[in-house]
Amino acid sequence: MSDTIDADNADNAADDPAADETRAIDAASLAAALAAVPSEPAPSALAPDDFSPAPGPVNDGGVKTIDAIDTVEPDAVDEDEEPDPFPELTTLVEGKRWIELRRELSSMPPPEAADFVSRLSGTERTLVVRFLPRYCAADVFSELPPAIQDEVLTNLTNTEIRNLLSDLDPDDRTALMDEMPASMTRKLLNLLSPQDLKLTRELLGYPDGSVGRIMTPNIVYIKERWTVREALEHIRTFGRDSETVNVVYITDSTGRLIDDITLSKLIMTDPRKEIQEIMDYNFIAISATESQKKAVEMIKKYNYFALPVVDSTGVILGIVTVDDLMDIADTHATEDFQRISAISVMSEDGPIEDLKEASAFLLYKRRIVWLVVLVFVNVFSGAALSFFEDTIAAKTVLVFFLTLLIGSGGNTGSQSATLMVRALATGDVKMKDWGRMLLKEMSVAASLGGVMAGAAAVLGVFRGGRADGFKLATVVAISMFLIVIAGSLIGMSLPFILKKFKKDPAMASSPLVASIADIVGVTIYFSVASVIFGI
Repeated sequence: MSDTIDADNADNAADDPAADETRAIDAASLAAALAAVPSEPAPSALAPDDFSPAPGPVNDGGVKTIDAIDTVEPDAVDEDEEPDPFPELTTLVEGKRWIELRRELSSMPPPEAADFVSRLSGTERTLVVRFLPRYCAADVFSELPPAIQDEVLTNLTNTEIRNLLSDLDPDDRTALMDEMPASMTRKLLNLLSPQDLKLTRELLGYPDGSVGRIMTPNIVYIKERWTVREALEHIRTFGRDSETVNVVYITDSTGRLIDDITLSKLIMTDPRKEIQEIMDYNFIAISATESQKKAVEMIKKYNYFALPVVDSTGVILGIVTVDDLMDIADTHATEDFQRISAISVMSEDGPIEDLKEASAFLLYKRRIVWLVVLVFVNVFSGAALSFFEDTIAAKTVLVFFLTLLIGSGGNTGSQSATLMVRALATGDVKMKDWGRMLLKEMSVAASLGGVMAGAAAVLGVFRGGRADGFKLATVVAISMFLIVIAGSLIGMSLPFILKKFKKDPAMASSPLVASIADIVGVTIYFSVASVIFGI
């Protein structure tokens, strides 16, 4: 396995990025792209109309005299308008100074260059990507949002797409395939070289959401019986295309991972020593079929820059880096936020990550499902109210406190649900902690309920007057205390219940918790009132 990878690395090492900088640009495609950019009239050297003096008296020589110099006030600046973070680059685009723009973008970090490219119009984006050197274009393209990547690919020729795909890192190429529609994915696969096609199919063959889908096989590793000098020479020769060489992985004769070592330690070691003399056989690895969420937890726990990925026999397959895992963690956090707000998240499409580019229909589709469900859930709240019609008719003053009480139950329930969903997501709380968390939540809810009951009782005394002031205060205080405890326990328990049934705890959305707390709150309030008022 090592010999095969080393041979591939040797071929890649022969490529010189500097040659790409000076490559010839296809005149036909470039001319077509330039023609597609709308032309703007060049400003004249002088604009007489802008500098004409204000009308005034004319002297004997026929020249107007200016009584006063008009002060030209600048256009009002919209304080809410976001300033252009790339004014110099924008000037280059507006002036169609593409060669200078190419030079500037090539020297920028890829994420910043991608941010600028994403702000351009569709035609300008495609033109800029075409102008970038190949080694730079792939890095910038991989940082663009999926919707813009799709747009750029649609406007490129097959040859340009083939070059772009071949320059992408394997993990970025696989991520691109995952984001594209099926028809576009088939087209991209057909444009890959046989070697890239084989590798991409292997990565796509791992389960969705597994570490294997985001790992990169571009790594450099050494053998335990090599000397330090041989290892460093090997890294110099074959490490160019490696995702990282901060940590070097050590394998046995069968390709199984047996240790890792930092490059700094390797450099500082006597070159004559063998690798096995400085090994401690203490390393961390993750299976290719393990979940991406598990990889995020491991990289946070051990503070690694990259995790080695192995198969079931321990043979190293590649690595998964912290930048890819940060993207995964960000996506999972977005999913949780949207689910807890009762916004549907499709497993195949993921959450809505670019609200500005999302279509109105997509926003409607993601929000309507839970809203309709909650309509029917709230029917039970109305049914509870109708059940206590006689109580309401006898003491209409009870209606004054209805929204206050059930709103308090919904608020405390939403707080508890949010805290518990986050704790379960980060692994701070496990299923076995349910009993302990229940007791803690009851003590907290009782404290909250006691304070809120006291405040509500004061309102009850003033609202009830001389006749029913004490009784109403008692009803409101007892109801507030019980409703706050009930809402908190609902919010705390629902994420556990969902996790028990293998569902995402984030589905315990705040609107759902509030709706259930409303039903319980109405029942508690009017039941207490019926007993105390003897209705």
